[in-house]
Amino acid sequence: MTQTRDKKTNLFGWLWRNYLRQHWRWLAAATVLMALEGSMLGLLAAIMQPMFDQIFIQGSTNALWWVGIGILVIFTTRALSSVGQRVILKRVSEKSAAEMRATLLRHLMGLDGAFHQTNPPGYLIERVQGDVAALGAVWTGLITGLGRDVVAVIWLFGVALFVDWRWTMVALIGIPLLVLPSLLAQGYVRRKAAAAREIAGRMSTRLDEVFHGINPIKLNALEDYQARRYDALIDARVQAEVKAALGQATIPGLIDIMTGVGFFGVLLYGGSEIIAGEKTVGEFMAFFTAMALAFEPLRRLGNISGLWQAAAAAIERVLALFQTQSTLRIAAAPVAPPTTAPEITLHDVQLAYDDLPVLRGASFTADAGKTTALVGASGAGKSTIFNVLTRLVEPQSGGADIAGTDIAQMEVGALRGLFSVVTQDAALFDETLRDNILLGRTDVDPAQLNDVLEAAHVADFLPNLPAGLDSPAGPRGSNLSGGQRQRVAIARALLRDTPILLLDEATSALDTKSEAIVQAALEKLSKGRTTLVIAHRLSTIRNADKIVVMDQGRVVDEGTHDDLLARGGLYADLYNMQFRDRDD
Repeated sequence: MTQTRDKKTNLFGWLWRNYLRQHWRWLAAATVLMALEGSMLGLLAAIMQPMFDQIFIQGSTNALWWVGIGILVIFTTRALSSVGQRVILKRVSEKSAAEMRATLLRHLMGLDGAFHQTNPPGYLIERVQGDVAALGAVWTGLITGLGRDVVAVIWLFGVALFVDWRWTMVALIGIPLLVLPSLLAQGYVRRKAAAAREIAGRMSTRLDEVFHGINPIKLNALEDYQARRYDALIDARVQAEVKAALGQATIPGLIDIMTGVGFFGVLLYGGSEIIAGEKTVGEFMAFFTAMALAFEPLRRLGNISGLWQAAAAAIERVLALFQTQSTLRIAAAPVAPPTTAPEITLHDVQLAYDDLPVLRGASFTADAGKTTALVGASGAGKSTIFNVLTRLVEPQSGGADIAGTDIAQMEVGALRGLFSVVTQDAALFDETLRDNILLGRTDVDPAQLNDVLEAAHVADFLPNLPAGLDSPAGPRGSNLSGGQRQRVAIARALLRDTPILLLDEATSALDTKSEAIVQAALEKLSKGRTTLVIAHRLSTIRNADKIVVMDQGRVVDEGTHDDLLARGGLYADLYNMQFRDRDD
């Protein structure tokens, strides 16, 4: 019991310290308004006694005026304070949720590649969007409960006690019925809410995979199959949400039973006193109104524990993400990166994903300012080497040097600033071509941009676009052809003007004409840079200064194209196979 209470305190404490404390002035103002709103119910109950005794029974005209004006003031004050506190709480809720989403996104983007390999995009989207949205209910629910409903209940019970403390004790006789069932219901809600949040993440992951793979789904007639898989998740979430709602509704339901038992007791006990003339009708109506008005805030307060359990499940998941740290080693005193094309050396790199070995002692040197090609069958570890160099993944042993400095001794952002990358699947955003090339830079003058567009052959197809450089690229660059996307990626790399260039299958998916254009742009891009190339089309890397041959995570040979052919090893086999297939 104590551990559970401490956990609740820690979760709310984290929420307060990081996202609510900075809005404390607004929250204080909202609390004052809510207290004012809640206190009006107590005044309304209190005014029932003179209304019945002095107006309805004694017929006092003076009381008619001041009671009527009093009721008007009560409801006007309640209306104004209600509007004010709702607007303020909505502002705090939206701003704090926006701050949490922004902070969480930055944190997730800062985690290493290993984290993102095990957490699919849809899951993370649901954490950033869905889980944070689930917290809004508890922020407003808890604060409203504490600021308005608690005050209302205090005032209303104060009126009831003032009228007759014995009636009040009788009305509360059912409270023991609440304790154990409430505790059981809270744990039940927490479990079902956590299950619902987990299923929501799986649903987002499924949608992300469906919409990203819509063409393969259509081509393989998988619409019904994918719909059935999503339907199963929908059914599971509906069941979890309904069960969580059942648990949340149980506590207010128990309060209803308690209230019914209490009213029954008061009616029997108090009714006999009124019949005997010991109490007036006005006193009973004041007491009855106070207890009746306390009914709704009591139900809302009972529902808060259920709301908190549901929100706590979301908070725990968000907090778990914030507590996840990158596994990359951070240098205590980072070394400045080189400013010119450097030599790159890998030495005995061992890397595995879980129990799957990917690199098994890979070692080679890429000479400064020259082009080194990595070749080998799929799964040989070529792309993983790029990830190691840019520290998207961390090897279990071994490492890499750039210009004689261990990359782990460089600040991660500065290290990645050394690289320009062009891959087979050019990553374009659903923005304009200009935005995709500039990537937020504001220091590029028009002349420099035009030079880049010409060198990357982007200028060749701009006249065919409706708005030229300001034409939208479409989702994932869908408005452009494969060759056009590659040229935009090359323009981006040219503009970065980094000393190292990484090319990963940059022309493998292009037709002959597009490949020739892109290859020409890549040759311009690689001049004066240390270039690493991954290529399955061996004809595209015949002129590389060095070719590194990989097999099952190891470097098995290296040399020039002619040297490797003359030795007749794995490279010669791959080369002869490609040309035999082309001849066939």
